[in-house]
Amino acid sequence: MNKLWLIIKREYLSRVQKKSFILTTLLTPLAFLVFFIFVGFIMGYESDEANKIAIVDQDNMLKRAIKDDGKTFFSFPNASLDTLKAQTARGEYNGVLVIPALSDIQAKELKLYYYSDDQLSLDVESAIESAVSSRIRDFKIATMNLDPQLVESLKTSVEIDPEPIAEGGEDISSMRTAIGAGLGFIMGIMMYMGVFIYGMMIMRSVMEEKTNRIVEVMISSVKPFQLMMGKIIGVGAVGMTQFLVWIILIPLVSVFVNLVFGFDPQQMQSPGMAAAQMDPDDMQSMVMMAMQELGSIDWWVIIPLFLLFFIGGYFLYASLFAAVGSAVGDDIGDSQSLTLPISIPVLIAFYIMMVSVRTPHSTLAVWASIFPLFSPIVMPARLAFDVPWWQITLSLVLLLGTVVFFVWLSGRIYRIGILMYGKKVTLKELGKWMFYKG
Repeated sequence: MNKLWLIIKREYLSRVQKKSFILTTLLTPLAFLVFFIFVGFIMGYESDEANKIAIVDQDNMLKRAIKDDGKTFFSFPNASLDTLKAQTARGEYNGVLVIPALSDIQAKELKLYYYSDDQLSLDVESAIESAVSSRIRDFKIATMNLDPQLVESLKTSVEIDPEPIAEGGEDISSMRTAIGAGLGFIMGIMMYMGVFIYGMMIMRSVMEEKTNRIVEVMISSVKPFQLMMGKIIGVGAVGMTQFLVWIILIPLVSVFVNLVFGFDPQQMQSPGMAAAQMDPDDMQSMVMMAMQELGSIDWWVIIPLFLLFFIGGYFLYASLFAAVGSAVGDDIGDSQSLTLPISIPVLIAFYIMMVSVRTPHSTLAVWASIFPLFSPIVMPARLAFDVPWWQITLSLVLLLGTVVFFVWLSGRIYRIGILMYGKKVTLKELGKWMFYKG
């Protein structure tokens, strides 16, 4: 046990004392914040491209009532289509839009024709379709002699208010569902990143020590299984240290940037979102509701369970990555072919996790959260949705049994592969190593 502790201490301290680890741990939260600011700026960017479009309205449906958005200017010149095409070719217009006459007032589709040598951008195309559709609707209402107010009253806004069946039961609001989905997605992403980042870190570390022949000296003092477990636990402790630092730093960095630079997340909204902004009172009430829902979540249950699944998933996949690292030398190509069977379940679990956030109690979500190779990623994404305890218990028991089996299996591969050089290893060869005696 003392030797195992020394290996864990060496693996942990040799990493956390590196400048690269310190810089990565401290700068990653800032990098994420800068990334989201740039993404928000790009998503909210409005094109400064100006467009002047001539309209040929064969049925006079628009009645010169289309409003421009400041960048797309609609013009109704009194000229033939051929003349407008020639003017467009000379650069007087960006394009000519032909709106054919309606053959049937009840027609639900109408094809417009746009003449131009320039590519029509998606934003302009969407603006044209929206404006013309709205005006054709008004034209149909006027032609049918319908009361516009009466037609408008046909629109009905529907909102679902969930109510419990049992008397005195707790309401489950849509806000809680949204918060649960966001929380589940974040936990699933953390699991996915943790498994891949730190699993690959273990594999590279084992490969480096094997290539540099350092492991031959270490094997003379400790058992291969102790060396593998010490490396897995030590790197895992490094990962937990990084996560804890990020949990503290990310909120602090967000507050600091907001105070110093006056960054407002609402400024990142896209034009469509900005148009749908709620008034300040509604926004404040929604924020208060969200804070109440966050406070009502049973964090004392979710956080320990998340850690249990994180540790279980980490040990399961880290042991496999360690086994692969021991089986190959410095040939990255060999390691990629051997890590493919490990990576496939992780990727499948990630996509199932995204589906489970939307439908947490579906058959796929339930059984995937119980299956040991998927449960470390899928089950944390469901924890905020009141998962039955029998599913959580069964999932943890199966995960624990699978972890013990894979750690034992990886240990048998590790003890053979760590001292084997100059031989290309295949999956068939790894299967033989599992049954070697000694």
